[in-house]
Amino acid sequence: MAMAAFQLQLQLHHPIKLVSVCERGSKMAQSSLRLSIRTDHNTVSAVAAAAGVGAGGSGWSGVLLQAAPRTRSAAAAAAISLDSHVETSTAHQGSERMAQSDEELQLERDFEGTAYIPIYVMLPLGVLDEQNRLADVDRLRDDLRTLKKIDVDGVMVDCWWGLVEGNAPQHYDWSGYRQLFEVVREASLKLQVVMSFHQCGGNVGDDVNIPLPRWVLEIGESNPDIFFTDQHGSCNPECLSWGVDKFRVLKGRTALEVYFDYMRSFRQEFDEFFVDGTITEIEVGLGACGELRYPSYPELQGWKYPGIGEFQCYDKYLLNELRSAAEARGHPIWAKPPDNAGSYKSMPQDTGFFRDGGDYDSFYGRFFLQWYSKVLIEHGDRLLTFANFAFEGTKLAAKLSGIHWWYKTASHAAELAAGFYNPCNRDGYAAIAAMLAKHKTTLNFTCVELRTVSHEEKFPEALADPEGLVWQVLNAAWDADISIASENALPCYDRSGFNKILENAKPQKDPDGRHLSAFTYLRLNPTLMEAQNLHEFARFVQRLHGEWFEIVKCF
Repeated sequence: MAMAAFQLQLQLHHPIKLVSVCERGSKMAQSSLRLSIRTDHNTVSAVAAAAGVGAGGSGWSGVLLQAAPRTRSAAAAAAISLDSHVETSTAHQGSERMAQSDEELQLERDFEGTAYIPIYVMLPLGVLDEQNRLADVDRLRDDLRTLKKIDVDGVMVDCWWGLVEGNAPQHYDWSGYRQLFEVVREASLKLQVVMSFHQCGGNVGDDVNIPLPRWVLEIGESNPDIFFTDQHGSCNPECLSWGVDKFRVLKGRTALEVYFDYMRSFRQEFDEFFVDGTITEIEVGLGACGELRYPSYPELQGWKYPGIGEFQCYDKYLLNELRSAAEARGHPIWAKPPDNAGSYKSMPQDTGFFRDGGDYDSFYGRFFLQWYSKVLIEHGDRLLTFANFAFEGTKLAAKLSGIHWWYKTASHAAELAAGFYNPCNRDGYAAIAAMLAKHKTTLNFTCVELRTVSHEEKFPEALADPEGLVWQVLNAAWDADISIASENALPCYDRSGFNKILENAKPQKDPDGRHLSAFTYLRLNPTLMEAQNLHEFARFVQRLHGEWFEIVKCF
């Protein structure tokens, strides 16, 4: 293997020294190079990355150059010319992905020396197939080795109720997960495991279908009220209604007992992975899509962005709870959900309930929304109590969805429909954070990579504000003195998205130096493993760790 040959002419005020060189490849190929300049208060550094076009796989080479102390203005004046022949393999044919922004001299915040935030990568939804078998184990091993090389801390995986207890009550098949966990441990990676008590399929990004256990669906055929139900009478088998938490409708067990038995069996089966520290955290699925929310915006029921969604409390169990609450309040006439809240694809201003000055802020509206949110919080409280019994001594987490559309309106209609009582005159996340604090549970929040201005350009009608929402939830968690972690809501491969995550992960002007406790990246896939995307991701990992991206790694 021949070393990459670089001819670089940099007109700088101080000498350049070679810090490190990395090489990989099998055939000599003509390459194009891009050189980017990084500056901070004392140094200017240049990274040249070469992408080859040849045969036999993918690869790239790079060299890192670092200058002596100098000023930012001198960096901006640097003149660069490059000519290289690099021995390397084939890069992704879409070579345009290798080109960065035309702004070669981009000043970025320096994260060197900041807090170390561990990063986990979500495994593919189909890492286990629908027969509960590990799919494509050789490719998985290769991908995990690559993640380890770029200093990823671990991976996250959904542990699907429908796979493990799919055939009969309390008949658990953990074989597929045992094989998976052993492969992860062999790669010296840590594990975050999600207790996924919902179906896979029907949500954004779902590319496999794993329904709830067969025996649960059979019960639902004769008693569809075990599922969340909308105003049209449509039942959603994505997860069980919180109304059956305390009713023995599941072959003699309540929903909470079913969840607890499942978690306890998992803890016993995988004791060795807890003892040796491989499993570091359990995220408890608390509702739709594993999140603490009602399934208010299901695509399979006709919802389209940026629709407000619909209230999901029309099963007989929740309607009975609403009736009891109304009678206890002394207003039995309030024992029904709003009849003027629109439908899945409605806009707030088109409804009598959510419009500005609408019924959401009436005496009845405040009563209903308070009750609706209280049911959500009480479900989380009950299930986390059982989870703490099952996983005593293990860190727990719970996930909240980032419902950012209509955040700039008075009612915050989409949040209200999902169970977050967060209109403009009320903090709906403080009570949730307080409940999580009671159980010492980390709040895991989404959409930290999104920029408000982008949504204003693409969906101006949605009146979305993901940045405002993220800031509100971050502060709700910190005010409750609990850890907060996050993940991206949509696929992210570009530096702009990663920089936004870093900005939220380590707020620059926070006088208390508060930061995220961890970040989980959505998700491992072939696109992430493309050379340029992986290079950009490796850079993000090092900055999240508080390290200067000093070494261009070989993949």
